[in-house]
Amino acid sequence: MTRRLAEVAKKVGMSEATVSRVLNGKPGVSEATREAVLTALDVLGYERPTQLRGDRARLVGLVLPELQNPIFPAFAEVVGGALAQQGFTSVLCTRTLGGVSEAEYVDLLLQQQVSGVVFAGGLFAQADAPHEHYRLLLERRLPTVLVNAAVEHLTFPQVSCDDAAAAEMALGHLRSLGHERIGMVLGPPDHVPSRRKLEAADIDPELVEHTMFSLEGGHAAAARLMRRGVTGVVCASDVMALGAIRAARRAGLGVPGDVSVIGYDDSALMNCTDPPLTTLRQPIDAMGRAVVDLLVAQIDKALVSADELLFEPELVVRASTGPVKR
Repeated sequence: MTRRLAEVAKKVGMSEATVSRVLNGKPGVSEATREAVLTALDVLGYERPTQLRGDRARLVGLVLPELQNPIFPAFAEVVGGALAQQGFTSVLCTRTLGGVSEAEYVDLLLQQQVSGVVFAGGLFAQADAPHEHYRLLLERRLPTVLVNAAVEHLTFPQVSCDDAAAAEMALGHLRSLGHERIGMVLGPPDHVPSRRKLEAADIDPELVEHTMFSLEGGHAAAARLMRRGVTGVVCASDVMALGAIRAARRAGLGVPGDVSVIGYDDSALMNCTDPPLTTLRQPIDAMGRAVVDLLVAQIDKALVSADELLFEPELVVRASTGPVKR
């Protein structure tokens, strides 16, 4: 106890008496002082006294890149429900263009003394993006789980859908239908899941387009591929695939008569599109439960491996793919 007092006092530049008042919940200490002492405890790896853990108790940050893509609200529903069963409340944090950044959300969540954080589709998946806020969470030893592939230097537990298997399934399906000239519409070049899909794909590099994860991005990228004569397009998201179908129609091509299109996610209503979309289904129910299990284990101070849990996607064949036109 004496050693802990001395180390924390040195870390925050305060007297041991002040640190002791904070740790014992005594009055007469400012909130800034209290926060500094508790942060020092986290950074030094000491457990907070039992009476000071309640502030952290039951909130978990759920940080998503957007809600326009239906896969993210679906994932939030799964994780939020599983957290509620464990007695936790999720705090939804959604990035918007020109709005609150991921790093700013991390600061806000730390101020709220959350018990842990789940990131899905975040900057952790982009090699060229800023990652300082993740390093801050590592320093604080705050329980954290990342959903879908991260850059290598982040050592948080990860739950991912197998991107390589998804690419192989999509290409195998199109080739079984006679397609030889197949293009891919992927996320930015530094996006790790897109890199994994590309590494597993045995296709002409000239038939690969990188773009943003949006309807408009999928439309523009697929239009370029169609001008190069592709008969099949594999997309890195369902939203991109809907953009590809729109691009085909704008070019006077039929789907799947002239061009077959495959998405990724199997997000809501993809069986109701025109035509219903062939896609690779992410098992978000199983993935969401695994995320919560890993997070709660960390909160309970159990030893959790930083190894990546890989979940197998499922090829869902609908009407957007068909035999190559002869």
